[in-house]
Amino acid sequence: MSRLLCIVLTTAALAAGLAAMPATSHAQPATRAYAPENLRTLSRDDQVRVISLEYSEQSRGRRIPDDQLRFYLDQVNRSNWTFSRIKQDIATSLAGSSGGGWNPGPPHGGGNVVRCESDRNRPQSCSTPWQGPSRLLRQLSDTRCVEGQNWTAMPGRINVTGGCRAEFGPGQGWGGGGGREIRCESLNNRLRECAIPGAASARLVRQLSSAPCIEGNTWGTRGNVLWVNHGCRGIFMAGGHAGGGASGYSVSCASENNRQNTCAWNNSYGRPFLQQQQSSAPCREGSTWGHRGNTIWVSNGCRGLFSAR
Repeated sequence: MSRLLCIVLTTAALAAGLAAMPATSHAQPATRAYAPENLRTLSRDDQVRVISLEYSEQSRGRRIPDDQLRFYLDQVNRSNWTFSRIKQDIATSLAGSSGGGWNPGPPHGGGNVVRCESDRNRPQSCSTPWQGPSRLLRQLSDTRCVEGQNWTAMPGRINVTGGCRAEFGPGQGWGGGGGREIRCESLNNRLRECAIPGAASARLVRQLSSAPCIEGNTWGTRGNVLWVNHGCRGIFMAGGHAGGGASGYSVSCASENNRQNTCAWNNSYGRPFLQQQQSSAPCREGSTWGHRGNTIWVSNGCRGLFSAR
């Protein structure tokens, strides 16, 4: 009995001694992000690690979005952003995250380049410091960025979608009275807006769609915006006036009651093209309209305005 009592007492003493020892936390304190101010001295993997960790610390454990991480890596290696600059930008982005997500806008210290990215094929809209046209400077994505398809521009803004990631800058040719061609397309019959010079007019130079492009109906202008709708796709001339193509020569030709009709064409102006479809029936070259000798022929209800380049 005495031996059993000794074992019990020894066990109790050991338990008491352990209880008296300072508690040791099993969870190690979270490692704070540490890096030199010049992140270019680190390997790319270490750059990813410290930037990701800093974001996690500031956001209470959230993972940094892929596009935001790519943006910071580019700024470190191409624009010499410091670690303090990145920490400041992370704080700003998190403070404004309730307003629609992170938007890098113009790179710090440069007002002539805007990086805009469609991450995971989602639409993204980015503001620009210029109000004129925009042009693609450098594609960053494997997905090809095609104006009118997965990126568009309007005054003060660039919109990307479908995985297009690129850097954009101000376009050319909006000074001195216009004369710049603009391609504007209504895809899936949806309304589309394209930037044009402020207070400038525009004219349809060439229709690209089988759906009719009719001014005031499926296309028009308001202020410095050109709009197209209901499938109209065309090339427009900013600052232009109503009339034919570049030469000013045009011919209207109509197929009445779906019958074939021919209209005289002056071949000295070269080959005609369909400037504007004026019928609900499609005008398709080689199918419902064509050029033969010194005439234009139309059929199957095609009515259109044909112009010289």
